Amino acid sequence: MVHEIILDNYSLKVTEYQEKQVDDLLVITVRFKVTSEEYHDVTTQLYKGKFSLVVPERNIECKVMIKEYSTSITNLYKKDQVGDFTLTLREIKD
Repeated sequence: MVHEIILDNYSLKVTEYQEKQVDDLLVITVRFKVTSEEYHDVTTQLYKGKFSLVVPERNIECKVMIKEYSTSITNLYKKDQVGDFTLTLREIKD
């Protein structure tokens, strides 16, 4: 089980990890928890859209872009909230 992915040196602790090949490109879907305290930093990172991805436990390093992402809660600015994020990344070639 993969426990961490790194997007441009920003570490995310994942609770679920799926990996597959689509048209010879890697597609990774992860789920992770985001607290109201982390929300701003996480979403600011995700707004970049394209990243250098590292999955240490799978020896993966590649460029990716967000294919889709969602969250179970829309207002994490309220204190002591925790949201479940789902993030799908697709490998891109330079």
